[in-house]
Amino acid sequence: MTVFLTSSPTGSLDGEYQVEGFDESNGFRENLSKVWPDDARCLMIASDPDDFDGNDEMTDFFGYTAEVSGLGISRFDILDHRDTVYTKEDIQGYDVIFLAGGHVPTQNDFFKELELKRKLQGFDGVIIGISAGSMNSAEIVYAEPELDGETEDPDYRRFITGLGLTRKMLIPHYQMTKNNYLDGKRLFKDIVYPDSHGREFFAIPDGSYLMIDENGERFYGEHHLIADGKIFRRI
Repeated sequence: MTVFLTSSPTGSLDGEYQVEGFDESNGFRENLSKVWPDDARCLMIASDPDDFDGNDEMTDFFGYTAEVSGLGISRFDILDHRDTVYTKEDIQGYDVIFLAGGHVPTQNDFFKELELKRKLQGFDGVIIGISAGSMNSAEIVYAEPELDGETEDPDYRRFITGLGLTRKMLIPHYQMTKNNYLDGKRLFKDIVYPDSHGREFFAIPDGSYLMIDENGERFYGEHHLIADGKIFRRI
């Protein structure tokens, strides 16, 4: 299995830079092309299983993205609530699995409903995490508050179990969110930094990614370690 855990694999979401196809920054397109099979059978696993229109749009977009990047596809399916009867054999019949971006807890619940962690065991293909999909790939997921009211909700869980593809807890879109406010609080200084005591988070901007294969785990591009209430820049 080869895993790419990205912030955004298709350029900067804030418009800082735009690309056609998969991003070439930090060797992403090149590394992906090395493991992408001919005429790949692709599956997009949704973040919101009930957002059918959005899920179709995302699947079409990434099908087009692969095409203009010169990566062949024989089929590209979407897994959401229209059809959840996917066995382990069904899922492992695909060559490339995309884990969609979206709201982390919503996607996490759907992954558990699918028993996805169990069904991915022994998978021999390529997994591409996109934002929330990358976050939910961790053994323990840091579900950084994102929506209004989540920082004040006593039932909101910031640490939840994920797919176990890595032990690294990722925070995507760092260049966009580092100065954000949520519920009147500074997102990083008042929320993320205090949550990092006794833990390690890795904040990555769009264009950076974590690659996992038989040779281990390594970051490509800028990334920031947040631990014990402090941030450290690593390249």
